[in-house]
Amino acid sequence: MKRSIAILGSTGSIGAQALQIIDMHPDMFEVAALTAHSNAAAFLSQVKKYRPRFAGMVDEEAAKAIRGQIPEGVFFSQGGGCLKEACALPGLDLALIAVVGMAGLKPLIECIERGVQVALANKEALVCGGTLVVEKLKKKGQFILPVDSEHSAIFQCLQAKGEGNSIKRIFLTCSGGAFRDWKKKDLFHATPAQALKNPNWDMGKKVTIDSATLMNKGLETIEAHALFGVPADDIEVIIHRQSIIHSMVEFEDSSVIAQLALPDMRIPIQYALYYPKRVYCGVQPLDLIHLEPLTFEKPDTSRFPCLLLACEALKRGRSAPIALNAANEIAVGLFLDGRIGFMDIPEYIEAAMDKFGGQEVHDVDDIITIDADCREYIFSGFK
Repeated sequence: MKRSIAILGSTGSIGAQALQIIDMHPDMFEVAALTAHSNAAAFLSQVKKYRPRFAGMVDEEAAKAIRGQIPEGVFFSQGGGCLKEACALPGLDLALIAVVGMAGLKPLIECIERGVQVALANKEALVCGGTLVVEKLKKKGQFILPVDSEHSAIFQCLQAKGEGNSIKRIFLTCSGGAFRDWKKKDLFHATPAQALKNPNWDMGKKVTIDSATLMNKGLETIEAHALFGVPADDIEVIIHRQSIIHSMVEFEDSSVIAQLALPDMRIPIQYALYYPKRVYCGVQPLDLIHLEPLTFEKPDTSRFPCLLLACEALKRGRSAPIALNAANEIAVGLFLDGRIGFMDIPEYIEAAMDKFGGQEVHDVDDIITIDADCREYIFSGFK
């Protein structure tokens, strides 16, 4: 019997690759719902191909352009509420949440409340809503299938944990980003074009800049804490230039289990979609004989203070991770626009954490309010 899946963010990189993998195994999934933000042409093509029961487009202008072309029998919705609507579809088994930003939080909560399994490819939902999300997961007896390559690797390694055994340490690996060999004095003059040249991964602009600042690893540290319940002090970031080991877990007996593969997002996507099965997804196998040596280095937080700021936000708790995430998004955008320098990014984040990082968080509305206030503060230049 086919499982029913909703893909939120179907025209993005993760969503599009998920559909490609589903096409390789057409007997295993029914595409029940698709949503996209504003890529109307690509979305319309997907809707016509898969004929989902539900289709939603967040951007209302883009939705107007295709409303009259939606196939008969497909319920079409527009506006930000369509994400939650997709997750409320009757009979849904799995939701792949691959939307960008805070938009992923409400549909995640909706899925948890309805008992729908989630494959998560959205950082903000766990960075900003971590405590709230974890409490709801525990109450419902559910867990998240992570799609980020690092968290998928940890999740896969944990299958070797066995009953009653505890985690000693988690190792989060990273390529080191575009500036891993730059001197600190040169980073003050780094340009957006230089920062966007990731040595190993092909990613969107925002994630690529986060890789260059090492904020990506900071956010992933917060996520790992939420997903696996490991204290901040037991999560270690290491630079692994080859991006072959995607993360590692050390157990009490000092055994270290690692997940290795070529740097290709199709592996974590297929693992989340088909868990606990593994299916062919088109990725080439590792050539271990001709593989270059695997190396590991400690990150230099004097050059990349965003990593320290993220770890501090995790330890401080309350609204600190929300302020960190919001300020980082705005600062990265300002850097990409050429309005601030690369080394200004952590200063903006620290200022936001100082002003907004001490508030209590009781519900989703609190998260959204703090996020919005922080973004306005940073965008206005701390006025």
